[in-house]
Amino acid sequence: MTSQKAEWTRIPLILSFADNPKFTETYGFAGNSGHVNLEGQLMRRPDSTAKTVYVFMHPTSVLHLLPMPIALADAGLDVLCAASRYPRNDSALIQEKVAIDLGKWIAHARDALGYEKVVLLGWSGGGSLSLFYQAQAESPSITETPADDPVDLVSAGLQPADGVIFIAAHLSRAETLTEWLDPSVVNELDPDDRDLELDIYSPDCPNQPPYSPEFVTRFREAQRARNRRITAWAEAQLARLRAAGGAEQERAFVVHRTMCDVRWFDPTVDPSDRRVGVSYMGDPRAVNVGPVGLARYTTLRSWLSQWSYDKSNARGPLNAAKIHRTPVLLIENTADEAVPATHNPAIFEALATPDKEYVRLEGATHYYLGQPELLAACLDAVIGWSRRKGLLA
Repeated sequence: MTSQKAEWTRIPLILSFADNPKFTETYGFAGNSGHVNLEGQLMRRPDSTAKTVYVFMHPTSVLHLLPMPIALADAGLDVLCAASRYPRNDSALIQEKVAIDLGKWIAHARDALGYEKVVLLGWSGGGSLSLFYQAQAESPSITETPADDPVDLVSAGLQPADGVIFIAAHLSRAETLTEWLDPSVVNELDPDDRDLELDIYSPDCPNQPPYSPEFVTRFREAQRARNRRITAWAEAQLARLRAAGGAEQERAFVVHRTMCDVRWFDPTVDPSDRRVGVSYMGDPRAVNVGPVGLARYTTLRSWLSQWSYDKSNARGPLNAAKIHRTPVLLIENTADEAVPATHNPAIFEALATPDKEYVRLEGATHYYLGQPELLAACLDAVIGWSRRKGLLA
C-alpha cells in the first residue's frame, strides 16, 4: 500500500529555446520573439535525493493540479508536470512540435536536474502523446508534418524515456474525436443542416437506444466519412493558399457538434462500468453544441496534425507498434467516462514491446473523483511496477 503523505513543494521551471516558424501560431510575446517558452512545475520534497522523475505532459493541458500527479508527489516521488507550447489552447497545436517540447523536458530532467531515470506517465490525452514521443525517440522517422511543413524529429535528439505508463488514456485525439463527431452534420457551414436518421440527440430520430448493430456500423462509417471530408477540405484550402503565395498562409475554422457517441446512451455498445447519459464534460447533448468541445476551434494545419483520422502521426496503435524496447504499464479505469472500453485493449494489443503489463481498476472513473481507494490502487500499481522494472529504488 502507499505510504503516508510526504511534504513536498512546487518548483517553477521555465525552458526557452530558439524557434522560427514561418508565421505566428502562438499568442503573445512568445509568438514573435523567435523563441519557444515552456513552463512546468517540479513537485518534490525539499530533501529529495530521488534518481527517478515521473514526467506528465498533455498536448494542451497543464496537469499539476490534477489528482494523479499530486498523489505521486504525496507518496514521496519526484514529479515533473511539463507544459507544451500550447497550454490551455489547442487551436493551432501541431503534434510534432509537442513531441519536440517533450524532448526538451526529458533532456532537461536528465542533463540539468540530474535524474538518472525518466518515466513518462501518460494520463488521458497524454497517453497517446507518450506513445508518439517514445516511438520517435526509439526510431525517429518524421521530418515533416501532415501539412508537409518541416518539423524534423530525426535530428531533434529525442531521448527515450526509461519506461512508459499509460493511465486512463484514449487511442489518440484524432481517433477519439472521430468516435465523437456528430455524423448527422451534412453542411459544415450550417450545423442545423442535419441527417435526421443519424441525429441521435433529436427526439425525432427514428433510431433510438438500444441501437441495432447495423445502425452502429452506419453511425461509425458516417463519423469517419465526416472526418475525411474535413480533412480533404483542409488540404484543398492549404493548397489554394500556397498557390496564391500571399500573406495568408493559414486559416482558422470552427468544427460544429463534436461530442456525439452512441455509447453514452446505450450501455450495450462497448459495455463498461461507465454511467449512462454522461460524458467526462457533462451532458453530451449540451457539450455537442457548446464552446468547449474537442476541435471546436482549429486551423488547417492543426486539423491535419491533431484531428485527422487518416493523417495524424500521433495515432495510438500506430505508435504503440513502433515501441519495441521500452517497458510499458497500461492501467484501464473500467468506469472511465472519457475513454471508451475498446481503447486500452487496442493499445495493449498493438504494443510491440514484450515487456508490457495490463492492470484493470474496477469501477474507477476518469478523474477518480470521490474514489480515494481507487486512486491509491492506481498509485500502488505505478510504484510496484516501477520497482519491479528497476526504475525506482
